Amino acid sequence: YVEIDLSVIPSEASVARAELRDRVLTTTSLLPFFQPGAVAVIGASRNPANIGGRILNALTANGFIGPIYPINPHASSIGSLTAYPSLQSLPQNVDLAVVAVPRDAVLRVIDDCAARGVRAVIVITAGFAESGADGRELQNRLLEKIRGYGMRMVGPNCMGLLNADPAVRLNASFAPDFPPFGRVAFCSQSGALGLAIISLARERELGLSSFVSVGNKADVSSNDMLQFWEEDKNTGVILLYLESFGNPRRFARIAHRVSRHKPIVAVKAGRTRAGRRAAGSHTAALAASDIAVDALFHQTGVIRAETLDEMFDIAAALSLQPLPAGRRVAILTNAGGLGILCADSCEAAGLSVQELGETTKNQLRTFLPATASVANPVDMIASAGVEDFRKAVEILLAAPEVDSLIVLTIHVGLADTTEIGRAICAGVRAARRRGGNGKPVLTCIMDKAIAGKPIRADDEQLPNYAFPESAARVLGKLARYAEWRNQPPGIVPDFDDIHPQTARALCRKALQESGAGWLSVEQTRSVLSAFALPLPRSGVCRTPEEAAALAQDIGFPVALKLASRQIVHKSEFGGVRLNLQDGSAVVKAFGEIRDRLVKERKLDAFDGVLVQPMIAGGVELMVGVTEDPLFGPLIGFGLGGIHVEILKDICFRVTPITDRDAAEMVRSIRGYRLLEGYRGHPPADIPAIEDLLLRVARLVEEVPEISELDLNPIIALPPGQGCLIVDARIHVTPLH
Repeated sequence: YVEIDLSVIPSEASVARAELRDRVLTTTSLLPFFQPGAVAVIGASRNPANIGGRILNALTANGFIGPIYPINPHASSIGSLTAYPSLQSLPQNVDLAVVAVPRDAVLRVIDDCAARGVRAVIVITAGFAESGADGRELQNRLLEKIRGYGMRMVGPNCMGLLNADPAVRLNASFAPDFPPFGRVAFCSQSGALGLAIISLARERELGLSSFVSVGNKADVSSNDMLQFWEEDKNTGVILLYLESFGNPRRFARIAHRVSRHKPIVAVKAGRTRAGRRAAGSHTAALAASDIAVDALFHQTGVIRAETLDEMFDIAAALSLQPLPAGRRVAILTNAGGLGILCADSCEAAGLSVQELGETTKNQLRTFLPATASVANPVDMIASAGVEDFRKAVEILLAAPEVDSLIVLTIHVGLADTTEIGRAICAGVRAARRRGGNGKPVLTCIMDKAIAGKPIRADDEQLPNYAFPESAARVLGKLARYAEWRNQPPGIVPDFDDIHPQTARALCRKALQESGAGWLSVEQTRSVLSAFALPLPRSGVCRTPEEAAALAQDIGFPVALKLASRQIVHKSEFGGVRLNLQDGSAVVKAFGEIRDRLVKERKLDAFDGVLVQPMIAGGVELMVGVTEDPLFGPLIGFGLGGIHVEILKDICFRVTPITDRDAAEMVRSIRGYRLLEGYRGHPPADIPAIEDLLLRVARLVEEVPEISELDLNPIIALPPGQGCLIVDARIHVTPLH
């Protein structure tokens, strides 16, 4: 016989292959929604005010290129179309069915769709999971039918979808407006909001490739749409309005891949603190669900918009202009106040408004009046004419010290804003020929007639904003996204000196013996040691004589700390004694700690004392992990001791983290200057800190029973000397 051994451990190649297969299958399964050969509207109505009537009217009014079949057993015709009593009576098969019937009839309709070979259904009907327990149960039955038949479903409780491609012109929704065709795709979790979004897209002349209202996301989700639009040749920018994440980890994998070549802009509703907050952990107290969203978006390259208005502002720039190669921005204006406001906002957005080079300034001086400022912002003053704008734009955009350009103007009666817009476009075209390619140009022409609408002239289109601050914020977010995309992707390193099985066994044994709660000091040290995390030489002692002997062995001076699973904040309880110089001081400190417990009637909380060496110098840091109920482990890093509570100078990331994430975390806190070395204070061993972060992240991934972890303080020693975890707590919870 032949024996074959197959490894079931995922490898980089097998994961990539699985993701490719998932992407291909998902994209193929969604094509009937956007390129159907024929569409049936089940529940079509003669009443144009009914949902079924509105959907049928939207399909016909916007020129869908294929056959449209109204399904209504009580009508022989609706409008100019022949109506049919059922799907079975249709003259041909249909790819897409839009279902707008009462809730209790939906499951029966799905059976009919399957019998007629329908591959895709949009369930507009509400009253499912969003309405309570009965609705959730009905939605589960609906999904079971859909998957059993091998179909795909958008909804239920949605407003439908549209494809603005002129070769399709599908409006399978009850949206009254049909947007212009463009490169932007939009997925909304809110149906009502979708109506406003489509209207706003038309108002701002923002072209959409397609739009989907996913509703309850029972089957087709935002994750599916990301994969579809990743492969869609008509889509260059993806917009998301999210109220919840179905599977954040899958979203992270997909978004990270898609963001590498197509920008994703997201508005995430619900920014208030939510989820669990454990009293004993600094990390849990500082982490909120919105912090997890910020971390997830940052790690995956998703551009977060604060509002729908800002999302459209960002989308306009991404769809019309290239990404900046750097953060250096030039500002051109005919009003000094506008330039100042814009410069302040640019600096706040992380952009650099540096003075222009002498060559560029001399070129500007050849035609600008002596009273004009040619530093940066360039203020041409109110007398600037159309030709001044054209020349200045050409010079600034072609300048080697400029990565992007913002042009601001306000009507002062000397030049028509429409003519100025044409002049700006002409200057941009000329600069592109002189080396200005690949540099974005944003405008703010303060004229209410064109506010928010792009400036067009020949083949050049420039996003135009109502206020200079808006342009600055958008450009700042584009610059950060460009930097993220241009950096090489990080890797999750492996370690050959870790023992995950040992750590898991320790935590599971503790749960069996004591249930959910904090590990003992000894258990905590054992778990950390299993991942080769740096601990000073120390031990737990239960008598004063043991403590004095161990202190002698470690070497004076030493610290004594209460070892207790119940008393988390030892220093507040008076359970910490520092700089003990000899054995008698150790014995005395031991007695004081135990006497305090007796006085407070908490002797049952006494597990002994931890004896540690005093560590001189270094910078106090903290690393913590809290389990977000949706996102999984959330790891935080910042200055340690009381600084983390007072300053809240802490950076969070969602695990798993890469080496790039670890490096960013260390450098993103305001206290990083201390780690570099500040005013004679020696620098810290930054590679050792990054290694510690990666090991902690791996620990909580490998041991899911760890619900909280708090390492505070960690002493970061000078370069080459590593770092040491002085105090540690681990909370474990059974898996559900």
